[in-house]
Amino acid sequence: MISKAELLTYSINKFTELGSKHVTLDDLAKGLGISKKTIYSFFANKEDLVTCGVESLVNDYKQDINRLIDSNSTDSILCVILIYQRGFEYLKRFKPSFLYGLEKYYPKASRLFNNFVEDLANYTVYKLLLRAQEAGNIKNDVDIELIIKIYFFRIDHLLFKDDNSFEFYDQDTLLKHFIIFNLKGIVASHYSNTIFEKS
Repeated sequence: MISKAELLTYSINKFTELGSKHVTLDDLAKGLGISKKTIYSFFANKEDLVTCGVESLVNDYKQDINRLIDSNSTDSILCVILIYQRGFEYLKRFKPSFLYGLEKYYPKASRLFNNFVEDLANYTVYKLLLRAQEAGNIKNDVDIELIIKIYFFRIDHLLFKDDNSFEFYDQDTLLKHFIIFNLKGIVASHYSNTIFEKS
């Protein structure tokens, strides 16, 4: 008998790979060798399954973020880079149709994802960059709130704006151009970290 966690993991992989709208409950049942009734024993309907899948992805990433911050607590700028490096690892698995499908067909899951992405930029990253500025590692005249709006808010939309950027550029190139180069422009002249030195 399949567990709820196994069903959820398989479903998330299929949804992010093919788009949640394009994967039916019949497809999932067939792929797992179970009946559709088994899926309904765990989830009320497909929207419930998609929402739980998104919630699971968000919770996994939140755990990663907390671990990265705890492990690098003395360098807030490095934390920001590592958070997005890990985030890009998640996003490169996504087909654009997954995110667009959430917006169009699964409003509860879409709100959950959007709230997380907005909190990441407006709270977590903002707080880290503000802490870096207070420590003297970001130039005093930099408006952190404006930097967040320009460079860090809804990076997922930019990565998937016209096409899937991960199909044209490798993850390191995207990280450099979306995150590292922008941070290099606002840091104090004395600041550096191991990732900056390699870029």
